[in-house]
Amino acid sequence: MNKTYQKKHELWCSINFASFAITDEAIKSRLYDFSQIAFRHMKWLGDEILAKGEDYNYDRDMQLYKRETTFEVINALIEEVKAIQSHYPDTILGKRIQTDDEYLLEYLSQVLKDESNNKEITAFNMKRQWEDKNLAQDQIDALTLFLFEESYKEYELILVYAYMQARTTEMLQFNVFQDLIDESHFHLKSFGNMMAKLGILALPRELHEMTYKIKDLQQFIVDGIAEEEAAKVMCKELSDAIKDEELSKFFDFINYQESYHIELMKKLL
Repeated sequence: MNKTYQKKHELWCSINFASFAITDEAIKSRLYDFSQIAFRHMKWLGDEILAKGEDYNYDRDMQLYKRETTFEVINALIEEVKAIQSHYPDTILGKRIQTDDEYLLEYLSQVLKDESNNKEITAFNMKRQWEDKNLAQDQIDALTLFLFEESYKEYELILVYAYMQARTTEMLQFNVFQDLIDESHFHLKSFGNMMAKLGILALPRELHEMTYKIKDLQQFIVDGIAEEEAAKVMCKELSDAIKDEELSKFFDFINYQESYHIELMKKLL
């Protein structure tokens, strides 16, 4: 079952980052919806594993390959979805996941039928240019550093909070973890799409188990609050450094979201 969980984790990442890479807004939106379904599959598979007295981890064995067209991305996804089918358990949950995947495959096949969908992918070209923004090199450098650091952080937080949520029996903890998971999904999506615009889209590094197997919850929360405070400082510095009103306001917006994350974490204390 842990192997199944690992494969679903990898598929969630693949669908998620495919949605970031693709430029067509309709396809991007649909793929992101499917990535959220895949994340729910992870949750349910994890629950079944824990119910059997077993455990799972966040090991991965994958790479984010540089694709040059939408159809290359779609075809790679199709192959990955097909390959995972034999891993699903012969249970009601397994059947549910399979039917979800079947519908995803149907959608992907429909995308391939329309040649006008086959647009160029620039998410991996490493040009570090934002076509409709006039950003100076120092602003691009600051944005690049921020996006690499924070995309990993949001990916990490999604998985850490989900791991802890699956193991709590306290309603307050469960609800706070859910809020933080939802917020981190939004941040990862925002930062991933920005990385794709700059041509620097990359998969976050893998988590070591010491990252998510928390032995001291109180210390974890205290450290988490400190990290949120540091993220607020980074957002403020980036907002001040970037001379683009739209982007500057976006990072102010993220800054205030981080403030509320701190309040949520204080509830846990």
